[in-house]
Amino acid sequence: MPRTQLTVYRHDRRKRALITLVGEIDQESAPLVRTALAQCLRDGIRTLDIDLTPVTFCDCSGLNVFLHAAQQAAEVGCTLRLHNPPPTLGLILDVTGSQFLLLGGPLGCPPAPVEGVPDPAAHIPPHRTVPLASLLSGDAR
Repeated sequence: MPRTQLTVYRHDRRKRALITLVGEIDQESAPLVRTALAQCLRDGIRTLDIDLTPVTFCDCSGLNVFLHAAQQAAEVGCTLRLHNPPPTLGLILDVTGSQFLLLGGPLGCPPAPVEGVPDPAAHIPPHRTVPLASLLSGDAR
């Protein structure tokens, strides 16, 4: 079986971080995501935006990592939000009813936009059933 490819990029701006994940999130790559998110919390990040636009696949292993990270974030006063989940994760979020935990606000309400970043809502693909949100940009770490 070929090895899963996943790349994690992190951009910080003060107490806010944007994590961009590129590739597939599955049982093999989920520990990499868990480690990256835990490091943000150890570094004192208080707002954590996770851009999933370049993710081509995410199974329940990824959902488990995101739910665990959201719980850990809440315990230290951090806000964690997923942005632009791939269709596989969107379906899992729909089926489990966990959108409100990871996408922000009441169901159907997208998180507040990030200042200075255009709203990508104009590019909502018809198959997306979860809200989209603006993303943070910052200097590469």
